[in-house]
Amino acid sequence: MPQLALDLRFRGAVHQLTDPDLERRIDADTLTLYSGFDPTADSLHVGHLLQLCTLRRFQLAGHRPIALAGGGTGFIGDPGGKTEERVLLSADELAANVAAVRTQLGAFLDFSPGASAAVLLDNAAWLTELRLIPFLRDVGKHFTVNQMVAKESVRARLERPERGISFTEFSYMLLQAYDFLRLFDDHGCRLQIGGSDQWGNITLGIELIRRLRGAEAFGLTTPLLVKADGGKFGKTEHGTVWLSRERTSPYQLFQFFVRGDDATVGTHLRLLTFLDHDTIRHLDEETAEHPERRAGQRALARAVCTMVHGETETERAERAADALFGEEVAQLDEVTLLDVFGDAPSTSMARSRLGSGHGGGGLLVVDALAETGLVPSKSRARATVEQGGAYVNNRRVDGVDAVLSEGDLIAGSYLVLRRGRKDHHLVRFA
Repeated sequence: MPQLALDLRFRGAVHQLTDPDLERRIDADTLTLYSGFDPTADSLHVGHLLQLCTLRRFQLAGHRPIALAGGGTGFIGDPGGKTEERVLLSADELAANVAAVRTQLGAFLDFSPGASAAVLLDNAAWLTELRLIPFLRDVGKHFTVNQMVAKESVRARLERPERGISFTEFSYMLLQAYDFLRLFDDHGCRLQIGGSDQWGNITLGIELIRRLRGAEAFGLTTPLLVKADGGKFGKTEHGTVWLSRERTSPYQLFQFFVRGDDATVGTHLRLLTFLDHDTIRHLDEETAEHPERRAGQRALARAVCTMVHGETETERAERAADALFGEEVAQLDEVTLLDVFGDAPSTSMARSRLGSGHGGGGLLVVDALAETGLVPSKSRARATVEQGGAYVNNRRVDGVDAVLSEGDLIAGSYLVLRRGRKDHHLVRFA
């Protein structure tokens, strides 16, 4: 296994360092480091995966990671990367989000006893107990408004006077700086990691430790994950891709990565998996030479889905993905079937229209194709069947007199009609 600094460089995980000597230190010393996760929702999303993976890489190299849930800073909201004020959460909403996020953070790190055992903390433990006047004297006194206004997260908002920034969000960076100080005092934490949009907040914390403790602390930022079009990673036309299975199913998570762009799959393989360097280079070559195989995307989807949901759910998601065009679709359970065809058009029909499968008549496939709108007319439906382009549950329909029966139903209630290679229609019989 390569040294951590070399591994991070290979993976492109280093965007900025506050000290050029930090790379030597992370291979020579044992550090306690932290990254914060504000609970603005009841789940983390795939955009958080990079920091989770980075914490885990440090732990595997013998360092001690702290995952910090922002139960205190969540009341305020980080202005970084936002063009307008966040909607403030109620105390009950925030408490529920913190509980959910803490559970997810715990799934990525090793908390078993040992020198590098991970620590899971909530900054509400100290931030909600702060008194305003002592905080302004002890912390605020050490920073000028000039410094704070110069930070990218603030400057970007000030350049849009119609939006601006409230004093509430303006104060966020002081609270994050105080977090670093508390973790330094209580846990010997000397390194903070975060996305490149956190640079200003991180450097403020380092400066606070230097001024109040006369000690050295460090910062490392990673690049921001983006898609090939420059859009925010983890966003789709349907919304955010979450780590919670209740918000984004394992199949949907798997498909998000399988459908990724060739241009970004190599970057994401490096940053979001623990595959070794040779395996990643091989996948780079295979993706370049045979993009139609999507080998890089499938390896990425498999690795991430396993990390988030475990091997069993990943295997299930992969089988479901394979079933999209295979006869295995008939073996899917209802939940997985609806996941797979959640984006497909659907129609409900009366179960009484189905035949028994024993010569008792039934709904003609030609009629079903036309009634669902999968083809514009019965004549076109007949032509589609005759040309071999009509499928029921991904099995080609042999003749225009073929009928649908109860024996064709998937999970007791569904049929999948398909025209050609890509046009699916889900029919529910009730």
